[in-house]
Amino acid sequence: MIERPATLPMPATFAVRWRDTVTARHDALFLLFEGPSGTVTRWTYGQFDALVTRVAGGLAARGVGPGDRVGLALRNSPAFVALWLACARLGAAMVASDPSAATPELAVQLTRTRARLGVCAPQRSPVYRAAADRAGVPVIEVSEDDTSLEVLSGPAMEAETPHPDDLLGLMFTSGTTSAPKCVMVTQANYAFTGDVMAAAAALRCDDRYLVVLPLFHANAQYYSFAPAIAAGASVALMHTFSASGFLTQAARHEATHASLFAAPMRMILARGVPVPGLRLTHCWYAQNLTSEQYEAMTRLLGCRPRQLYGMTETIPAVLTNRAVAPVPASMGQVTLGCELRVADPATGDPVPPGSEGDLLVRGVPGRTIFAGYLDEPETTQASFRTLGRQEWFVTGDRGTVDAEGNVFFAGRGGDVLKVAGENVSVVEIEAVLAEHPGVFEAAVLGEPDPVRDEVPVAYVVPRPGADLNDLPEWCAARLAKAKRPVRFERVDALPRTSVGKIRKFLLRSGE
Repeated sequence: MIERPATLPMPATFAVRWRDTVTARHDALFLLFEGPSGTVTRWTYGQFDALVTRVAGGLAARGVGPGDRVGLALRNSPAFVALWLACARLGAAMVASDPSAATPELAVQLTRTRARLGVCAPQRSPVYRAAADRAGVPVIEVSEDDTSLEVLSGPAMEAETPHPDDLLGLMFTSGTTSAPKCVMVTQANYAFTGDVMAAAAALRCDDRYLVVLPLFHANAQYYSFAPAIAAGASVALMHTFSASGFLTQAARHEATHASLFAAPMRMILARGVPVPGLRLTHCWYAQNLTSEQYEAMTRLLGCRPRQLYGMTETIPAVLTNRAVAPVPASMGQVTLGCELRVADPATGDPVPPGSEGDLLVRGVPGRTIFAGYLDEPETTQASFRTLGRQEWFVTGDRGTVDAEGNVFFAGRGGDVLKVAGENVSVVEIEAVLAEHPGVFEAAVLGEPDPVRDEVPVAYVVPRPGADLNDLPEWCAARLAKAKRPVRFERVDALPRTSVGKIRKFLLRSGE
């Protein structure tokens, strides 16, 4: 494990952040939840804190205490938020799983984290209970539209005093290129990301975040909920994402802030129509949009979206676009409070403007970056690189930086192919394919070749009725020979994670 300097001041815990905001904003709106039926329920900070107190008592009555882990397989719901904050109060950790996951995956997650208790929704309980049985974990069922949470409640109890290093989140990585790892997130991590991301978004107590991305993923936790709590702002939580309903929901609930991925944005562009009454002043997004898509999204939202870059491991988004005149093609500049270097792969020195390098992140494990991978000290150590006397987390991503400090994505380490000795970025090929009028989406992978070592293969999702027979000519006119895909595979859809990241290893395996 990476050593932490012994002289650092004691940071805040997420439990303290919540307590202090409840005290300061007791009668102010905290959560507005729109359930599947369209019914809207509201809680002030004080009202929701009372709910958290009852849920913490219910967990304690079921044997959950400091250091224990609670499995959550829930979609966006009051139960998820209350269980998260109850775990913070108890010094326990939530194991946030994708509720649509299959029994084997859920069983592995419950077993690996040694969960004491699992919580799921009734409609998916057969799958979850089968997983919990394998792991020997008792299960509670709670409806995702339940607003009273009586089934989770218990007698009031004295709150614990968690330590900043106590685990609060155990999140499995998306697994876009390999099998998932379990990222350990501490109380201090959540407090830190809340403070950093609130400042980066210029979030005020009278702002409101619209949350449509799944809460079991880091984005909604790190970039929306934690900052809202840090700033004393409110959250409009939707039970699920609706491309056709997003703009209407934003207007109806008077949202000022939002966070999305490129894939949901493209869905909104395909189905959304202009909606009057929008109050959005800020929208984060991750992953690239074409310039045409960006401008169209700007017109729909009424504000210029700001691209950012972060990982489950980095805790805050370590790159964020500036608020004034953001650069759409860039992931942004280094976020205040974070450290990122575009480093020469050989020396580790910062690369000059225009040159490509590895994206490395520096921080204090368990405080400003993740605490490590659960039960994998060797994997944790291998994910850091020593430069001088400093340890830098190796993101696995590559980028370039311009003279103004804007960082541009250049692909993952695994996205750089070696074609006849030449480095080829699949990101560049995918961008060319995405500009074709008949292509909805595309992903490019490397395939072994007996002569050229590796060659690019394109997996393409066509637009309805599109003729893609001219793709070879399209690429030949825009790409050097080594970068042209040797084959174009048509697919109905690209396999994705719950938040839209492409799971390329499934394309390679043909699943």
